Amino acid sequence: METFEYDVDLECEKKRLDVFLTETQGEITRSHIKKLIESECATVNGQPGKSSYRLRLGDHVCLQVPDPVPLDLEAEDIPLDIIFEDEHLLAVNKTAGMTVHPAPGNLNGTLVNALLFHCHDLRGIGGVERPGIVHRLDKDTSGSIVVAKTELAHRSLSEQFKDRTVRKIYLALARGVVKESVGTMTGAIGRHRADRKKMSVHPEGGREAETRFEVIRRFEKFTYLRLLPKTGRTHQIRVHVAAMGHPILGDELYGGKSYGLKKMPRQALHAHRLSLTHPHSGETLELESPLAADMSNYLETYSEAEGK
Repeated sequence: METFEYDVDLECEKKRLDVFLTETQGEITRSHIKKLIESECATVNGQPGKSSYRLRLGDHVCLQVPDPVPLDLEAEDIPLDIIFEDEHLLAVNKTAGMTVHPAPGNLNGTLVNALLFHCHDLRGIGGVERPGIVHRLDKDTSGSIVVAKTELAHRSLSEQFKDRTVRKIYLALARGVVKESVGTMTGAIGRHRADRKKMSVHPEGGREAETRFEVIRRFEKFTYLRLLPKTGRTHQIRVHVAAMGHPILGDELYGGKSYGLKKMPRQALHAHRLSLTHPHSGETLELESPLAADMSNYLETYSEAEGK
């Protein structure tokens, strides 16, 4: 069980308890926060709080988040595009549309279900909830994802992601023409205050985030980008490019509708390369997934249309 404690300052005075906790706990949904409050897992000055309670200056808020209930995960014979594998880890070129790990209401067809079938001894590595998983990709993002097959590999890879020593390169198609050839986006990211499904750039209260971008090619109405995130916040790249005024094509959550362009059926974001240290040999390991076919075909269509 994790415990989080806060002392209410002037900035948070008069906020509802559920709103305050949702804003401070960016990885927990508002509906989950409300359930925790209803279960008396949130206290104000030592007493169970109510969602509607208006905070006062100096209030002491304590939130206890119980450990997740283990899911009954089923191994499924789902084909995987494996780009590297040894006895310590494997790397997969994940297809767009595949969720990484199961969750209540979505227990089948995930990458974890497929991995449990492929790796018979994976259960329990790194925990029952997400066996072997050390990082994640959004459901509609394609590309490279690395999975630990031993506890040693899980610890090593988790530390590398935490210490930001893993070099990540993404490829994306962004709406509009990006003028700068290179640049760095540094807006802090937190949960969107009005739409809890979204993240947004917060001048205050968000978690630091940094993404470098490089223009690969400009088209008439969109730009082909290379993106190098230093941090790994939820939806980081999607939020940063949208805040820059160039949302990723197909990413309707962040404004990436294909106005005047061929429709992109999903967010045009691909995890192209991971560079990390092998947890056993200590050698640098380069894991690369070729650009997904739907994005490659999109580029080819407009390259021919623009005669380039």
